[in-house]
Amino acid sequence: MIASSARRVLIVDDEANVCSALRRSLSREGYQIEACTNPDEALAKMKTRSFDLVISDHLMPEMTGLEFLKRVRDRYPDAVRIILTGHADMQTAIDAINQGEIYRFLTKPWDDLELKVCITLAFEKLDLERENRALLSRLRALSDRLVREKPALGSLRRDETGAILLDA
Repeated sequence: MIASSARRVLIVDDEANVCSALRRSLSREGYQIEACTNPDEALAKMKTRSFDLVISDHLMPEMTGLEFLKRVRDRYPDAVRIILTGHADMQTAIDAINQGEIYRFLTKPWDDLELKVCITLAFEKLDLERENRALLSRLRALSDRLVREKPALGSLRRDETGAILLDA
């Protein structure tokens, strides 16, 4: 598990006071926090730095949080995405989950404890995904090495689960 001080969080909200309040609340947890008041600034920042978690307001003048987080998903799929909005409706929540693959949809005013728990769970999910990708990569490398060393293994027949089929 990665130390909280190594966790990078990006907050995007057109209201500077919301950014400040979130920064105060989350900085006590030891995260490295940056904030932007518009999505274009946030996307520019993401080109030069990586972030583990992005928290975005939904209703912003330049683009909606959903549009912004869809771009984040396409460009930086490893970043966990959370919408925090004061204008929640069912269709927006459905679209956020289906189109932006949002991890959580939270409403303003937020409960600090709920937000912190949500972020802790998001980081646990991120750690598991990263570990799974690393293990899968190692497994593929070992499999490739084994087939190179024992070419006959590459021609084995397998069933749909990957189990080796033996001739009777």
